[in-house]
Amino acid sequence: MKYQAGLSPKETSGNPLFEGWYADPEGAVFENRYWIYPTYSARYEEQLFMDAFSSTDLVHWEKHPRVIEKENISWLWRALWAPALIHANDKYYLFFGANDIQNNNEVGGIGVATADSPAGPFKDALGKPLIDKIVHGAQPIDQFVFKDDDGQYYMYYGGWGHCNMVKMAPDLLSIVPFDDGTIYKEVTPENYTEGPFMLKRNGKYYFMWSEGGWGLPNYSVAYSISDSPFGPFKRVGKILQQDLSVATGAGHHSVIKGAGEDEWYIIYHRRPLGETAANSRATCIDRMYFDENGYIKPVKMTFEGVSPSPLLNTYE
Repeated sequence: MKYQAGLSPKETSGNPLFEGWYADPEGAVFENRYWIYPTYSARYEEQLFMDAFSSTDLVHWEKHPRVIEKENISWLWRALWAPALIHANDKYYLFFGANDIQNNNEVGGIGVATADSPAGPFKDALGKPLIDKIVHGAQPIDQFVFKDDDGQYYMYYGGWGHCNMVKMAPDLLSIVPFDDGTIYKEVTPENYTEGPFMLKRNGKYYFMWSEGGWGLPNYSVAYSISDSPFGPFKRVGKILQQDLSVATGAGHHSVIKGAGEDEWYIIYHRRPLGETAANSRATCIDRMYFDENGYIKPVKMTFEGVSPSPLLNTYE
């Protein structure tokens, strides 16, 4: 492993956060701990499991090996990608992309697994994909599940430069029509490649995505602001991109809220300087700030990472 580590974890988290090549990190807060669920960054045929990592302070991370793996997904044969995690209905849901399907005749797409613990083991809940077709040009990968303030869950997903959203049933195991009868709504913003993420703050919907190529230095994150979860999502600009003094290929992120009132962290992967292999991706974290007008400030990538931020006992 040739990447440059950050400072001692006794001072800050350091970046990367943990050893190993990991990408597409999904951050969550469960059971008064921070969690990160990344893709295992390797050849597609080797991507048959996912590890998770948890922390009480964002600095010291515990590894939870193989929280989901091929043995519990009968239809998986390669490319287990980009998990999305939700706690609902007294269980934990892990949504995933699998098999990197290239057409509607192949088996694969977006699946869902459940567990009684955030550490798994997660087991396939359907025995088949939840979404297994290419609709509106969107490859069924990179799903993110968002809960709005009214309790309704929506999924945003899609690769190949197209993003769809669907409405989730209360059991989170099926999708249901929108009020107008449609099942899939395309909500693709300008320059979208993949990796959608939705954040709601002060009544505004911040829709975020990755641009560029995942194996290229120009991978980056951009965002929009809307008054509705349906958009329109007009691109504001980039907030995360390569810094030739730190790393390249910075993208496919998620955002978690710290214990403070307006304390936010962006979790993402990047390619360490000197690394050229597409799968040489490491998971990192940095602070994310909003300005007085509600716009997201450009994120400064660091080797130091973040200072300790213990969760409050009442925070979930």
